[in-house]
Amino acid sequence: MPTNSSPLLYPVILSGGSGSRLWPLSRELHPKQLQSIHSNLTLLQETVIRISEDQFADPLIVCNENHRFIVAENLKAIDIKPKSIVLEKEGRNTAPAAAIASLIIMQQTENPIILLVPSDHVIQDEVAFRSSLNKAQEAARNGSIVTLGITPTHPETAYGYIKKSKPIENCRDCYQIGSFIEKPSAVKAQEFLLNDEYYWNSGIFIFKASVFLDELKKFSPTIYDNCLASVTNSISDTDFQRLDYKFFNSCPSISIDYAVMEKTHRACVIPVDMKWSDVGSWDALWQLLDKDENGNVLSGDVLVENTSSSLLRSEGKLLTGIGLENLIVVSTEDATLICNKDSAQDVKTIVNQLKSAERPEHVSHTTVHRPWGWYTIKEKQSNFQIKVINLKPGAKISLQLHQKRAEHWVVVKGIATVTKGRERFELKTNESTYIPIGIKHRLENKTENELKIVEVQSGDYLEEDDITRFDDKYGRK
Repeated sequence: MPTNSSPLLYPVILSGGSGSRLWPLSRELHPKQLQSIHSNLTLLQETVIRISEDQFADPLIVCNENHRFIVAENLKAIDIKPKSIVLEKEGRNTAPAAAIASLIIMQQTENPIILLVPSDHVIQDEVAFRSSLNKAQEAARNGSIVTLGITPTHPETAYGYIKKSKPIENCRDCYQIGSFIEKPSAVKAQEFLLNDEYYWNSGIFIFKASVFLDELKKFSPTIYDNCLASVTNSISDTDFQRLDYKFFNSCPSISIDYAVMEKTHRACVIPVDMKWSDVGSWDALWQLLDKDENGNVLSGDVLVENTSSSLLRSEGKLLTGIGLENLIVVSTEDATLICNKDSAQDVKTIVNQLKSAERPEHVSHTTVHRPWGWYTIKEKQSNFQIKVINLKPGAKISLQLHQKRAEHWVVVKGIATVTKGRERFELKTNESTYIPIGIKHRLENKTENELKIVEVQSGDYLEEDDITRFDDKYGRK
């Protein structure tokens, strides 16, 4: 039962997206919000820090189950302990996510005011942001469901827009919503820029949990019922709260705008100019970042000549450009994107082609993060694969076996503790061992230093689903 009443804002951070328009940097298993693209911090870390002042309660994070360990590590790295990390098996858009978060927070807090924010946006004027939240909190106490409208700076066709209507009495800078407009044409976007009634739709919401849930129950009862059941039957799984996916996955995938905001009389908008970007494309990132004297954004090992108004980013190898203008060039270990800045919104079509062809490049990088550390694929052929595996201090892989592949481990840094069948022994640098098919095994790092090994896999099938786990420190099945 709820136990206390508090003036705090209760942050809910939505971290379930894949950010496909920032491919090849953003992948399904390591999406935009978990990348450092604006600073040395990830976008998720920037978001959490932005709402970690005294006026905020501990954040609740809603994320995809596949991202749970990276999200937890992101928070641990900035010394933030979340209220909860709630796991979605499948993303169902913002309305169900907001509902389950509201229901969970209401279990412990009476009449909480929720701040719902995406995890992958950039806000450069945090003073203006907090000022808008103070106004929004006041409106939410009076029963409004508030969204922040961003003052447009250019005729953007990739954003949705909000048209404000009449001012709301006794509420500072707060307006009724006249209409929501989907991504407009260039002509319409230019018209909106010149009309002070139109704002970009930020996707940031402030509301009393009870008010939002009442409106959701009224306009989208199927979502409310399934979310209530999914929370009621949820279970704790180590550091995570796992929803009852049978109910949650039965929710329609729908945004708050469609499910509630376009139907309720409680919706309102507060305009704000806070130097906001959803970083939804490479062109948006180019606009956001500092540029050299030729209008270029260069990141990584990059050299250019006679190049202007372009973004070039390398995640490893030397990247060079000559005579380029208005281009996006992004190079990772396994893929390179080259496109005109004017076509940056179309990157998603390439991702869709990769999905249709069942290629792996949209899913993960050659470096894959795990709760125990990470591995990098150096070479893969039909019957062998070479990986470099890094185990963090104190980490260990699950006790497991493979039905279709054997493994050869060579320690190149640190000391490994190896379980192989009934044997248990240590390997030091330049020592190795062989794990035959069907033998239970485990790799551990009991030291306070990094452990790095080279793993050579051999067999007819080398995919990650050839793992039978018997024991796992991180609760994986």
